[in-house]
This record gives sequence, structure tokens and C-alpha cells, in this order.
Amino acid sequence: MTPRQAADRLFNRIMMADEKGQRDEAQRFVPMAVQAYGMLPALDRDAHYHLGLIHLVAGDRDKVGEQIAALRQGAPDHLLALVLEHFAAERAGDRAALS
Repeated sequence: MTPRQAADRLFNRIMMADEKGQRDEAQRFVPMAVQAYGMLPALDRDAHYHLGLIHLVAGDRDKVGEQIAALRQGAPDHLLALVLEHFAAERAGDRAALS
């Protein structure tokens, strides 16, 4: 298994646990996933999106914002950045940002 595959498996585990409402399990894997993505030599847009979702599950809005900014570098209206912003606003209950 490559380092990217390992990071993506942790991402999938977090997302599946979060979707099932298993917050404790999702939180347990967040540090491992962040570390796994941090060990990659470079992050593509998909990896930035994954990290943003991981930080969203962890409740770290500042880190979500960093991933949105990374997605927007060179592509200000990148779809993954917009989707990540929407999910962050949804989780925060920010009706103004949602509209």
C-alpha cells in the first residue's frame, strides 16, 4: 500500500464513521489521517479536499479554511473549494453563508 492509499483509507474510515454518527471513532482517526496526508511529498486538490473534510469532522474551522485557500490557489472558483465551504457553513448552521 502506498502512503497515499494509506491516507485515503484513513479518510474513508473517518467519513464512514461520521456518516454513521460514530463521532468518537471518527475523532480517533483524525490525527492519524492528518499525519498521513502531512507525510505525502505533495498534495493534489483531492488531498486538500480530503484534509478539509477531515478538519471539518474534527471541528477545526481554521484548518478547513486553510484547505479552502489551498484549493483556490490558481483556481479561485474551484468546485471542491465551493463544496467544502458549503459543508462548513452547513455544519456551523451559518444560513447567510449557505445562501
